[in-house]
Amino acid sequence: MLKRIFALCFLFVFTSSALAQTKKVREDGEPEAATGFKAKSAVVADNYMVVAAHPYASWVGKKIINEGGSAIDAAIAIQAMLTLVEPQSSGLGGGAFILYWDNENKQLHTFDGRETAPAAVSPIMFMRDNKPIPWKDAVVGGSSVGVPGVLKALETAHKEFGVLEWQRLFLDAAAIAEEGFTVTPRLEKLVGLNLHPGLQAFTNTKLYFYPGGSAIKSGYKRTNKKLARTLHGIALEGADYFYQGELAERIAKTVQTASIRPGLLTKEDIGNYKALKRDAICGHYKKYKVCGMAPPASGGISVLQILKMLEGFKMEQFQPNSAEAIHLFTQASKLAFADRNMYIADTAFSRLPFAALINQSYLKRRAEQISPDKNIRYARAGTAYSEAFLKMGNAYELPNTSHISIVDKKGNAVSMTTSIEFAFGSGLMVEGFLLNNQLTDFNFEPSKGAYRVLNRVEPGKRPRSSMSPTMVFDENDQLVLAIGSPGGSRIINYVAQTLIAVLDWEMDVQQAINLPKFTNRNDYTAIEKGTDLEPLAETLKAKGHSKLKIIDLNSGLHGVQIKDGKLIGGADPRREGIAVGG
Repeated sequence: MLKRIFALCFLFVFTSSALAQTKKVREDGEPEAATGFKAKSAVVADNYMVVAAHPYASWVGKKIINEGGSAIDAAIAIQAMLTLVEPQSSGLGGGAFILYWDNENKQLHTFDGRETAPAAVSPIMFMRDNKPIPWKDAVVGGSSVGVPGVLKALETAHKEFGVLEWQRLFLDAAAIAEEGFTVTPRLEKLVGLNLHPGLQAFTNTKLYFYPGGSAIKSGYKRTNKKLARTLHGIALEGADYFYQGELAERIAKTVQTASIRPGLLTKEDIGNYKALKRDAICGHYKKYKVCGMAPPASGGISVLQILKMLEGFKMEQFQPNSAEAIHLFTQASKLAFADRNMYIADTAFSRLPFAALINQSYLKRRAEQISPDKNIRYARAGTAYSEAFLKMGNAYELPNTSHISIVDKKGNAVSMTTSIEFAFGSGLMVEGFLLNNQLTDFNFEPSKGAYRVLNRVEPGKRPRSSMSPTMVFDENDQLVLAIGSPGGSRIINYVAQTLIAVLDWEMDVQQAINLPKFTNRNDYTAIEKGTDLEPLAETLKAKGHSKLKIIDLNSGLHGVQIKDGKLIGGADPRREGIAVGG
């Protein structure tokens, strides 16, 4: 019966061949290619809503909730399924940030499942001849792998908020892994583009993604019996099956003996991993309270900074696809990214109180630099701290990630962004799942002259991330929106733009997600290729956007909006996710 449900779901979503035929434009350093645009409509329901990045995942989440499971139960089942069917984006070998809304007690909880650096790492591990190594050299192989954290974070959340038995949550993914899932056009395309050198360099990975020597094709039935065994082991023994014993040894050995850039990860590093509960980052935007993750996530701070700096410009007066809106938004984003690159890192190592970055007086001063007529050419970090000897640093944050938004029958909610970083992570595969390359989210240069870079590599440290799982509440502390996206460092812009579309332009969440995208990370203004924004290029250049690119902007926004007693689910038309409700 389960197979039949998933087969019907697959046929419903992928009857069009347009996805496989879509051309792409991508930049070096952003290797997750666009794979097409498939129009989607909002899904409306009364009792619950699940939005995930793949039909198999959305439907297994729905199944768990219909069995009486909570939002966190559904998230666990979805993550297990995504490990199988969307291996390029997230999985057991990666990390996650989780927001959980306890509706009964009106409390927001956050769980940090970000990867950690091995104990033996060096701040200069990504340097060669006093220069940073090329990102493609750094990504592939063992040296880029951090201790995976997603499973430990999910187990920690389940102990507090799970309803169904832990074992139950892995059965569907394990069964489909045994029987085989149907490969989608997106997975076919991402494998076929040969963007990741490691896919054919490592034997286990090559055998899986190139069966018979050829790249995996859409419609192919791909089994993964090793992953099925792994999921059964986790179901029976909990996260200890992953972090202690034989599987931890195999992960460490795979990293240490990688044929490309062997790494320093040990079984002890894996066994010592801890998921952390943190206080959420929350601030007010007009009548709403907007909440996200604290560092090492930068999204919670940066999204709120953008909103607060734009608050006085009354974004509701502008049309969504207008040069005026883009001009103001991208300036606020430049200022936020300047602060992010200077000040945000794992607070256990930086010891900088992040509250200074979202202080209302500070952001009001920052917003004074934004002009309706003239563009900020390059933003400098503000003086939020008296800390001396700091220098801006940039890290490669690549856009292959996944986001899950869920509201269950009791109004509990999950906003969870989960990632293995680059498309297909490090390229290393262990017992049916890919290992992350999250250590490349650290700055490669530990210092610039005499100045420290906060997000440098250090033992046990969690790399900075742009993942931005977000929840929005009204003045009565009622949840009105759960949202998030993949997209590397552009996630911050995707989420902030979508929030403005819902809160200021009064769109439903699907309409907001559908909007053409625009970004600026204090580098250049990017507008989405093939959209209504293209004709605005000359107007924006006249306003000072001399560095402007028309490119694919491959967001993957998934959200649930609560409005007038209804749940509205939205899934990004740029990817293959769907919303399902009941």
